[in-house]
Amino acid sequence: MRIGLMLRSLDEGGGISIYAQNIVQELLRLDKQNEYVLFYRSEKHVGRFADHANVTEKVVRGANKVYWDQVAIPLACWREKIDVLFHPKFTAPLLAPCPVVMAVHGADWFIPEQAQYYPPLDVWLTRHSMPLYFKKCHTVISVSQLTTDNFYKVLDLPPGKVQTVYFGPARHFHRVTDGSTLAEVKARYDLPDKFILTLTKLQGDGRKNLGQIFEAYARYHQQSKQPLPLVIGGKDCHQFRELYHLPERGYGQAVLFPGWIDQADLPAVYSLADLFLYPSNLEAFPIPITETMACGTPIITSNVNGLVEIAGDAAVFVNPHDPEAIAAAITQVLGDEALQIRLSKRGLARSAQFSWDHCAARTLAILESGVVRRSEVHAH
Repeated sequence: MRIGLMLRSLDEGGGISIYAQNIVQELLRLDKQNEYVLFYRSEKHVGRFADHANVTEKVVRGANKVYWDQVAIPLACWREKIDVLFHPKFTAPLLAPCPVVMAVHGADWFIPEQAQYYPPLDVWLTRHSMPLYFKKCHTVISVSQLTTDNFYKVLDLPPGKVQTVYFGPARHFHRVTDGSTLAEVKARYDLPDKFILTLTKLQGDGRKNLGQIFEAYARYHQQSKQPLPLVIGGKDCHQFRELYHLPERGYGQAVLFPGWIDQADLPAVYSLADLFLYPSNLEAFPIPITETMACGTPIITSNVNGLVEIAGDAAVFVNPHDPEAIAAAITQVLGDEALQIRLSKRGLARSAQFSWDHCAARTLAILESGVVRRSEVHAH
């Protein structure tokens, strides 16, 4: 069969882009029988998967996302005789001439306390369009059980419409112990010998709870005799120093911004860190948690939404709105070597549950079932 993959998310960055990159790689690694047509919005990706004999790469033009999804892609599916179409990100082409599967990465727009992190117009549009997408789709893949449960609560869906399929960190995420590699990465980002790590992006500080992180770190820094620096990785995150009015001395001096950390270097950075601090406000499937667990770094995260589901017993949980509790947890973990070892071992063990082998196999089975069901309908 011919499987179409909508890959405009490759140009958009963030966690969903990482998911899209990996699901393409893993489907192609697993499946040598079916043909894959990769629909890009940008020419820069052409040739990326050209070494696979069962791949055709197509650039599909579209002035905006809506036109690309709802007009250009259905036409491309007609031309390419696509048997089933998969979109790794939230929308479904309503006029597609074949079964459609989409992946959803949270039901945030339908949950009032989570919808606050999105522009009101986006919330309104999504609440009105998402039911149409679900109706169009043969199956919807959900990245967490929380997401699955939430959509069943807010939409009138038939049983089995939404399938939970966990994914995992990219295959290169593992604990790095090679001294020369660690030293090279440490020098590249000018990292201190010991540090607390968190990751965010310039427009993501609200969701990532950066204000509470700074307040908690200030308390920890004041209370500790030998406080560790706080390293905040992410593109242009140095602007937070001014945006949050960090002081030039005291705890502000100990907050470091290495900039964008390349995916290839992240395993070493996680392995160098003494603690990964991630008290995020909103996560359906927190990719950094799975990456950190695979690298065996102790984790502090929030006792809310998908963070609890994914981290399981491999983290210390805190109320993300309580900076005193976050500060106390930092002090607790960094002051207890036995707890650090326990969290590290639990993280390494739990990370095995988040496998791209399983994700690709389940995703392929769902795609193939859409074609089988369509054939059965036509036969009758």
